[in-house]
Amino acid sequence: MGREKWIEEFAAKQDERREELLQIILQSFEEREITLSSGKKSNFYLDCRKAMMDPRGQVLAGELMLFLLMRGPWVDLVGGMAVGAVPLVGSILYAAGQSDPGTTLKGLFVRKESKKHGLGKRIEGHFEPGQSIAVLEDTCTTGGSALEAVDALEAEGGKVTRALCLVDRGEGAAEAFAERGLTLEALFTRSDLPI
Repeated sequence: MGREKWIEEFAAKQDERREELLQIILQSFEEREITLSSGKKSNFYLDCRKAMMDPRGQVLAGELMLFLLMRGPWVDLVGGMAVGAVPLVGSILYAAGQSDPGTTLKGLFVRKESKKHGLGKRIEGHFEPGQSIAVLEDTCTTGGSALEAVDALEAEGGKVTRALCLVDRGEGAAEAFAERGLTLEALFTRSDLPI
């Protein structure tokens, strides 16, 4: 179909699809005190992994994130930390292949630490130094996990040029990315949540 044609056609249904994905994401929303992976306390919990393990959620997330990606500077790769970013990478790559069978977009993921066997890689998938990368995350609180991926990719010669997430909880991630010269682009923010 080609990138421009896909953007034009998808733009007409973007708002409807965005609302549908939000309703799927909100199925895992809970108002209760919880300790997040960052160690911070929060009065609500949101598990985007459930949305990414829902067939319709995965399709919608892939299309909407690809639409967001296509409206900014293009990248060679999408990726992030295992395991949170892996389903999102897959859904974006599937949407990219559907929108443009000739797409050059590829994916990767970053392990918490290098493997102790095989080739001992920390970065898996398609990765070559010098490539431009959009780092992905499902839910961003402080940005710590995604920034760990940024550090690992840049240490190996990658050029992280964009940071995208499904939901920015509004608790410091955008500021943390800004300190690194990146703008956090989120499909949904705290104002979309029922709190």
